[in-house]
Amino acid sequence: MTFLPLTALLLLICITTTAATTIPAAYPTYYGGESCTLAGAGDLIPERRETYDDGRIIDITHRITPNLPNFGSELGLGEFVWLVKSKKNGSIANNSEMKLPTHTGTHVDSPAHFFDEYLHAGFDIDSLDLGVLNGPALLVDVPRDSNITEVVMKSLHIPKGVRRVLFRTLNTDRRLMFQKEFDSSYVGFMKDGAQWLIDNTDIQLVGIDYLSAASFDHLEASHLVFLESREIILVEGLKLDDVPAGMYNVHCLPLRLQGAEGSPIRCILVK
Repeated sequence: MTFLPLTALLLLICITTTAATTIPAAYPTYYGGESCTLAGAGDLIPERRETYDDGRIIDITHRITPNLPNFGSELGLGEFVWLVKSKKNGSIANNSEMKLPTHTGTHVDSPAHFFDEYLHAGFDIDSLDLGVLNGPALLVDVPRDSNITEVVMKSLHIPKGVRRVLFRTLNTDRRLMFQKEFDSSYVGFMKDGAQWLIDNTDIQLVGIDYLSAASFDHLEASHLVFLESREIILVEGLKLDDVPAGMYNVHCLPLRLQGAEGSPIRCILVK
């Protein structure tokens, strides 16, 4: 009788168990299924954090998961990453492929998002100014009983000279970014609020806590106001839970996607 080494036996059991509980395929279709470790290997559980460096760095990016809301959909984002090569199936390394809408989760809009002529002229994500996407930023709390109108903007008393403002709204209180089904009742900018910001402030980066800076009823109108000048960058879907209002340094880096009008983005605040 031939006996397998203990490590090989445990690995065989692991593969057999996993294969019985996932979709039959050459490779797993997504990450996040059951995992197993060899006896004595310790608990291989990654630490997922929202703050770093003793709280000095705050991650304000939503984690991309299948249950993340997707604009206009009741079903959420759904499956988005596939393990196409696997160590368990003989490949020399694990390699994945992903398919995402460019406006997934925490993301940035370029001027090409609502202007066809800008798209064809090349005002894509790769054309955005990193000097605007990185620097001092003011986090403000918006009155919870209204979309962001001209009246609301006036009430915030944002000083001249402030170039980056993150607007925390009722969206954060309602935890809309943690709900799979898209909710069109989210808070966003009305056209008059967007126009007042353009005419009366020095703001160049507008950040907000749901999938669109523009309210659903003013979706096109507000985006047109913001993006026409090509001077405003919209960062949408920010995670602003439990972050005190005030001044920070914001750092947002989109992917360099040539020809794309939007991109998922990683954003942090530094105290």
